[in-house]
Amino acid sequence: MTILEPACSSSPEAAGLHVEALPFAQIPQQSKLFLDYQTDATALRRFYPHAVRRHYDLVHHATHVLENYTCDRRAVCDALERLNRSWNAGEATLENIARLRDARTVAVVTGQQAGLFTGALYTIYKALSAIKLARCLTTRGVEAVPVFWIATEDHDWEEVRFAQTIGCDGRLATCELPAELHPEGMSVGALMLDDSIEAAITRLLDVLPSTEFIAELKELLHNSYKSGKSFGEAFARMMTSLMTNFGLIILDPLDAELKRLAAPLYAQAALRAADIARALVERSRALEADGYHAQVLTGSDSFPLFFHTEDNLDKDQTASPASSRRVAITRTPEGAYLAKGTNQIHSTEEWASLAQDSPEHFSPNVTLRGVVQDYLLPTVAYFGGAAEIAYFAQTAEVYRLLERPVTPILHRASLTVIEPRTVRTLERYDLHLRDFFDDFDTLIRRVVEGKLNTDGARRFDDAERTISEAMTALRDGLAPLDSTLVAASETRHRKINYHLEALRKGFHRAQMQRDRAAHRQLERAQVALYPERALQERHLNITSLLARHGLYCLDWLYDAIDLGLAEHQIVYL
Repeated sequence: MTILEPACSSSPEAAGLHVEALPFAQIPQQSKLFLDYQTDATALRRFYPHAVRRHYDLVHHATHVLENYTCDRRAVCDALERLNRSWNAGEATLENIARLRDARTVAVVTGQQAGLFTGALYTIYKALSAIKLARCLTTRGVEAVPVFWIATEDHDWEEVRFAQTIGCDGRLATCELPAELHPEGMSVGALMLDDSIEAAITRLLDVLPSTEFIAELKELLHNSYKSGKSFGEAFARMMTSLMTNFGLIILDPLDAELKRLAAPLYAQAALRAADIARALVERSRALEADGYHAQVLTGSDSFPLFFHTEDNLDKDQTASPASSRRVAITRTPEGAYLAKGTNQIHSTEEWASLAQDSPEHFSPNVTLRGVVQDYLLPTVAYFGGAAEIAYFAQTAEVYRLLERPVTPILHRASLTVIEPRTVRTLERYDLHLRDFFDDFDTLIRRVVEGKLNTDGARRFDDAERTISEAMTALRDGLAPLDSTLVAASETRHRKINYHLEALRKGFHRAQMQRDRAAHRQLERAQVALYPERALQERHLNITSLLARHGLYCLDWLYDAIDLGLAEHQIVYL
């Protein structure tokens, strides 16, 4: 093993893990664009100008990034140090911020909305992917640090106000904060937690199994999520605690100093609003012409910034840009731009001046967000999910128009973690993760006919074969007499098959009724592996693993991640 391999490759054997790879093409609901990108990103350079074939090819991209980085590095790092210290960052993180101050250092960036208790598992996988790549590049001679961009400016409260875990009964359990806690249009990161957070934590701890790790988890939750803290700060505190030993740097774009540093780019984007909108529309058409989809729905009237107005605040609320209502800005028939629901209507030059002077009243839309991120940071690569990869196919045009180097995007690690109890179920019934992609009735059929009652399944197979042979012979015999009888016999054959299949399903149900233990095991396995018809990483929260395995599981996940693998990883604990 070379000195590079521990940092650049997976090492699951160190944790006693078994890992398998599953091609994304075998997983439902994957877009053509994503599958083609994973197969060979460099073949799509029309849409991704700086795509790389292998993660370590980024070594050659670092010089280009550093040559084009114009932001005040010292001011950015001062803000990052202030923020991360306020969240009780460990020495590894502070050391990485110190490294970032060096003009030769690049950033490996990822990010996600602030979710309750860190949200879905893929948030953790994003962070660990960035950490692993930063270490890999450093061992290859390119100084790199991992940065996590919290999308605190987002306003989709329904998407982030809940967390899901596997309860002690094996069922999917949901803990949530009230919908009414969030004023419409407010940035979720600025939302202030109230006493309802205590109820959410209590609910979570009640549904999780009582293990030796619960006390540590309880302390982590209470230290991070408190009444009177903002939702963004609570998320940052928990992520900071989880990643203490990994040196992850957390960034909150709502920070006033970071807003000020981004102001020149805000202004430039405002001036080029019409060009950006036109280019995005053309790029969307080009994607669709090549058989792909346009992830962002955009029109010629769009504007790359949102405006934050305080018109929606109650009288007893403290007015601040962060707690204001976010509204879109759109082009009028006369060519000016109006902030919807307000009397703010200005030319692009006037909006640019406002953005330059008062950046705290603005935030980037989805097509500009990545450009802002990579203006503030010397980003050598960004780790995203399938949807973000699709975004970048469009937003590459925004980078071009604003004369910024287009950031290569890599797909984050994608994992399904299979715990010992579920492993035993899979082995007992000869199942694989793929089997759970079908509906539950199909899964039951496989188990009943393959394991629980093979004799019954054989009788149905024999009956179907006998009936098919008899009906075929009957049809052939009738054909010389009357052609209309052929069609009638085929119709009756289909009806017989329909009723036979209904009887077969009844056989499956009856067998499951006799073997309730098997039914419960399959239900629990489905919830654990493919909850609500989606990959585990899109639903389960990290606390589900922390409660059962402790903080050590983060090291296991890190060891399992293989940056060179363009497939889904199945991790057997």
